[in-house]
Amino acid sequence: MAKARARGGASNTIAFQGEPGANSDMACRAAFPYMTPAGYPTFEAAMAAVQAGKAELAMIPVENSVAGRVADLHSLLPHTKLKIVAEHFQRVEHCLVALPGVPLKGVRTAKSHVQALAQCRSFLKKHGIQPMVHADTAGAAREVAEAGDKHVGAIASSLAARIYGLKVLARNIEDADHNTTRMLVFSREQAQPDWRTVKCMTAFLFRVKSVPAALYKALGGFATNGVNIVKLESYLSGAHFEQAQFYAEVEGHPAQRGLQLALEELDFFSEKGELKMLGTFPTNPFRNRGWDAPTRPGT
Repeated sequence: MAKARARGGASNTIAFQGEPGANSDMACRAAFPYMTPAGYPTFEAAMAAVQAGKAELAMIPVENSVAGRVADLHSLLPHTKLKIVAEHFQRVEHCLVALPGVPLKGVRTAKSHVQALAQCRSFLKKHGIQPMVHADTAGAAREVAEAGDKHVGAIASSLAARIYGLKVLARNIEDADHNTTRMLVFSREQAQPDWRTVKCMTAFLFRVKSVPAALYKALGGFATNGVNIVKLESYLSGAHFEQAQFYAEVEGHPAQRGLQLALEELDFFSEKGELKMLGTFPTNPFRNRGWDAPTRPGT
């Protein structure tokens, strides 16, 4: 579905946040190898590129198995006109990279994104390497290459090392071997998966009325109609922080009677006009079969 759109549109570009060689860049190449990745400084800029027709898709991280949710995206969801059309699970394999000829024992400082540094804390401590926060893993690798300081390395991907002419001193240095980032793919067009042949998930935002048991009543329809809620997150909003907005993902397609009834009940107990559908998309095989399964959307 996404493949047909990409090839038939004005552009064959998929946007991501970061510089060439970032983990999101690797995710784009893994999930959409026929498309051209394009880096943008922020999530908002990457999504705006799709909205403006400069890119067909945007690959945005939403949560990590070690670091938890990626909060920046959720502030954009209430305002975006884009739709979620796929999910992708990217195994994160951090590497310590440095200038050619520099041995591991010669690296005294490692630059990287704060989450990457946190995910490699044990390795850095073991080798006496001081962490230094940078805005981006790939950007840190680029700076190491440009600065020429033999005592400074970066935690980045092997792709970043190849792009910026650096040497990989150690691979897979993350503390947890299950370090995986879940990505959502956004498009101007809504996906149209056939729920009769493909297992689907539906994502939406809602805000319940500020009354006792509002959330309990709003979600009751999912229980009575046999709909599994996979993800539910709350965010306080408003000047006085008294009312919560929720992001949810549930199994099923709105065309299925059970989910249709559950959404109707949710809408009834939500603030008027505060139920926003973000898209229905096929579930990725990774959910059921792990890393032995292909991770490209739709496979």
